[in-house]
Amino acid sequence: MSRIGKKPIIIPQNVNVSVEGGSISVKGPRGQLKRVIHPSVGVAVENGLIKVTIDGDSREIGALHGLTRALIANMITGVSKGFERAMEIIGVGYRVEMNGRTAVFNLGYSHPINVPLPEGIDAKAEKTKLLLSGADKELLGKTAAYVRGLRPPEPYKGKGIKYADETIRRKAGKTGAK
Repeated sequence: MSRIGKKPIIIPQNVNVSVEGGSISVKGPRGQLKRVIHPSVGVAVENGLIKVTIDGDSREIGALHGLTRALIANMITGVSKGFERAMEIIGVGYRVEMNGRTAVFNLGYSHPINVPLPEGIDAKAEKTKLLLSGADKELLGKTAAYVRGLRPPEPYKGKGIKYADETIRRKAGKTGAK
Protein backbone atom coordinates (compact mmCIF):
# COMPACT_ATOMS: atom_id res chain seq x y z
CA MET A 1 0.00 0.00 0.00
CA SER A 2 1.21 3.44 -0.88
CA ARG A 3 1.51 5.94 1.97
CA ILE A 4 0.57 8.77 -0.36
CA GLY A 5 -2.31 6.79 -1.83
CA LYS A 6 -3.87 6.29 1.62
CA LYS A 7 -4.22 10.04 2.28
CA PRO A 8 -7.68 11.40 1.46
CA ILE A 9 -7.98 14.43 -0.82
CA ILE A 10 -10.03 17.37 0.51
CA ILE A 11 -12.39 18.86 -2.09
CA PRO A 12 -12.55 22.71 -1.94
CA GLN A 13 -15.94 24.45 -1.83
CA ASN A 14 -15.87 25.71 -5.44
CA VAL A 15 -14.91 22.35 -7.03
CA ASN A 16 -17.28 19.63 -8.28
CA VAL A 17 -16.02 16.05 -8.63
CA SER A 18 -17.89 13.26 -10.39
CA VAL A 19 -16.84 9.66 -10.99
CA GLU A 20 -18.51 7.79 -13.87
CA GLY A 21 -17.39 4.33 -14.83
CA GLY A 22 -13.65 4.34 -15.28
CA SER A 23 -13.10 8.11 -15.37
CA ILE A 24 -13.10 11.08 -13.02
CA SER A 25 -14.20 14.60 -13.94
CA VAL A 26 -13.22 17.69 -11.91
CA LYS A 27 -14.82 21.07 -12.55
CA GLY A 28 -13.84 24.36 -10.95
CA PRO A 29 -13.44 28.09 -11.58
CA ARG A 30 -10.35 27.61 -13.79
CA GLY A 31 -11.84 24.96 -16.06
CA GLN A 32 -12.69 21.30 -16.28
CA LEU A 33 -10.36 18.29 -16.38
CA LYS A 34 -11.12 14.65 -17.07
CA ARG A 35 -8.94 11.56 -16.64
CA VAL A 36 -9.38 7.83 -17.21
CA ILE A 37 -8.60 5.69 -14.14
CA HIS A 38 -6.90 2.30 -14.23
CA PRO A 39 -9.37 -0.59 -13.64
CA SER A 40 -7.44 -1.82 -10.57
CA VAL A 41 -7.88 1.51 -8.80
CA GLY A 42 -11.15 2.66 -7.24
CA VAL A 43 -12.13 6.25 -6.47
CA ALA A 44 -14.89 7.15 -4.00
CA VAL A 45 -16.26 10.63 -3.25
CA GLU A 46 -17.86 10.99 0.19
CA ASN A 47 -18.33 13.85 2.69
CA GLY A 48 -16.13 16.33 0.79
CA LEU A 49 -13.24 13.83 0.55
CA ILE A 50 -11.88 11.66 -2.22
CA LYS A 51 -10.51 8.27 -1.24
CA VAL A 52 -8.43 6.13 -3.59
CA THR A 53 -8.51 2.35 -3.09
CA ILE A 54 -6.84 -0.55 -4.89
CA ASP A 55 -7.71 -4.16 -5.70
CA GLY A 56 -4.73 -6.37 -4.81
CA ASP A 57 -1.34 -5.74 -3.29
CA SER A 58 1.22 -6.19 -6.06
CA ARG A 59 4.02 -3.69 -6.54
CA GLU A 60 2.57 -2.30 -9.79
CA ILE A 61 -0.87 -1.74 -8.30
CA GLY A 62 0.71 -0.10 -5.23
CA ALA A 63 2.53 2.30 -7.53
CA LEU A 64 -0.75 3.08 -9.33
CA HIS A 65 -2.33 3.81 -5.93
CA GLY A 66 -0.02 6.72 -5.16
CA LEU A 67 0.12 7.88 -8.78
CA THR A 68 -3.67 8.05 -9.12
CA ARG A 69 -4.02 9.95 -5.85
CA ALA A 70 -1.32 12.47 -6.92
CA LEU A 71 -2.92 12.96 -10.36
CA ILE A 72 -6.36 13.61 -8.83
CA ALA A 73 -4.86 16.03 -6.28
CA ASN A 74 -3.13 17.89 -9.14
CA MET A 75 -6.43 18.06 -11.04
CA ILE A 76 -8.17 19.61 -8.03
CA THR A 77 -5.35 22.10 -7.44
CA GLY A 78 -5.36 22.98 -11.15
CA VAL A 79 -9.07 23.77 -11.43
CA SER A 80 -9.11 25.72 -8.16
CA LYS A 81 -5.76 27.61 -8.12
CA GLY A 82 -4.02 26.75 -11.38
CA PHE A 83 -0.34 26.17 -12.13
CA GLU A 84 2.32 28.54 -13.45
CA ARG A 85 5.73 28.06 -15.03
CA ALA A 86 8.06 31.05 -15.41
CA MET A 87 10.78 30.98 -18.06
CA GLU A 88 13.69 33.31 -18.88
CA ILE A 89 15.29 33.94 -22.25
CA ILE A 90 18.98 34.81 -22.04
CA GLY A 91 21.07 36.01 -24.98
CA VAL A 92 21.75 39.08 -27.08
CA GLY A 93 18.75 39.68 -29.34
CA TYR A 94 16.78 36.76 -27.90
CA ARG A 95 13.19 37.68 -27.11
CA VAL A 96 9.57 36.52 -27.16
CA GLU A 97 6.31 38.29 -27.94
CA MET A 98 2.71 37.15 -28.11
CA ASN A 99 0.71 37.33 -31.33
CA GLY A 100 -2.79 36.22 -30.30
CA ARG A 101 -2.51 32.60 -29.11
CA THR A 102 0.91 32.20 -30.73
CA ALA A 103 4.26 32.89 -29.07
CA VAL A 104 6.85 34.30 -31.49
CA PHE A 105 10.46 33.60 -30.48
CA ASN A 106 13.57 35.30 -31.87
CA LEU A 107 16.40 33.02 -30.74
CA GLY A 108 19.31 33.82 -33.00
CA TYR A 109 18.17 31.68 -35.90
CA SER A 110 17.63 33.12 -39.39
CA HIS A 111 13.87 33.12 -38.82
CA PRO A 112 11.42 33.66 -35.96
CA ILE A 113 9.84 30.55 -34.43
CA ASN A 114 6.05 30.53 -34.03
CA VAL A 115 4.69 28.31 -31.25
CA PRO A 116 0.88 27.97 -31.10
CA LEU A 117 -0.26 27.46 -27.50
CA PRO A 118 -2.41 24.41 -26.80
CA GLU A 119 -5.97 24.91 -25.60
CA GLY A 120 -5.98 25.48 -21.83
CA ILE A 121 -2.53 27.11 -21.65
CA ASP A 122 -2.21 30.88 -21.37
CA ALA A 123 0.98 32.91 -21.70
CA LYS A 124 2.22 36.36 -20.81
CA ALA A 125 5.36 37.56 -22.56
CA GLU A 126 7.57 40.46 -21.56
CA LYS A 127 10.66 40.69 -23.86
CA THR A 128 12.90 38.13 -22.11
CA LYS A 129 10.40 36.60 -19.68
CA LEU A 130 7.59 34.16 -20.40
CA LEU A 131 4.92 33.08 -17.91
CA LEU A 132 2.91 29.99 -18.87
CA SER A 133 -0.19 29.17 -16.84
CA GLY A 134 -2.99 26.62 -16.97
CA ALA A 135 -5.11 24.14 -15.04
CA ASP A 136 -3.57 20.93 -16.44
CA LYS A 137 -0.15 20.39 -14.82
CA GLU A 138 0.86 17.70 -17.32
CA LEU A 139 0.05 19.81 -20.39
CA LEU A 140 1.76 22.84 -18.83
CA GLY A 141 4.94 20.82 -18.22
CA LYS A 142 4.94 19.47 -21.78
CA THR A 143 4.47 22.95 -23.24
CA ALA A 144 7.24 24.41 -21.08
CA ALA A 145 9.60 21.57 -22.01
CA TYR A 146 8.86 22.11 -25.71
CA VAL A 147 9.57 25.85 -25.41
CA ARG A 148 12.81 25.15 -23.52
CA GLY A 149 13.82 22.68 -26.23
CA LEU A 150 13.71 25.41 -28.90
CA ARG A 151 17.05 26.72 -27.59
CA PRO A 152 18.23 24.85 -24.46
CA PRO A 153 20.63 26.79 -22.21
CA GLU A 154 24.26 26.10 -23.00
CA PRO A 155 26.88 25.75 -20.25
CA TYR A 156 29.54 28.17 -21.54
CA LYS A 157 27.72 31.50 -21.83
CA GLY A 158 24.36 30.45 -20.40
CA LYS A 159 22.46 31.54 -23.53
CA GLY A 160 19.10 29.97 -24.26
CA ILE A 161 15.68 29.43 -22.68
CA LYS A 162 15.64 28.23 -19.08
CA TYR A 163 13.12 27.83 -16.30
CA ALA A 164 13.21 30.75 -13.85
CA ASP A 165 14.12 28.48 -10.92
CA GLU A 166 16.70 26.47 -12.90
CA THR A 167 20.42 26.95 -12.32
CA ILE A 168 22.79 26.34 -15.21
CA ARG A 169 26.10 24.69 -14.33
CA ARG A 170 28.69 26.83 -16.04
CA LYS A 171 31.84 25.44 -17.62
CA ALA A 172 35.16 27.17 -18.18
CA GLY A 173 36.05 27.72 -21.81
CA LYS A 174 39.29 26.76 -23.56
CA THR A 175 41.26 29.48 -21.77
CA GLY A 176 40.06 28.35 -18.36
CA ALA A 177 41.82 24.96 -18.60
CA LYS A 178 45.37 26.31 -18.18
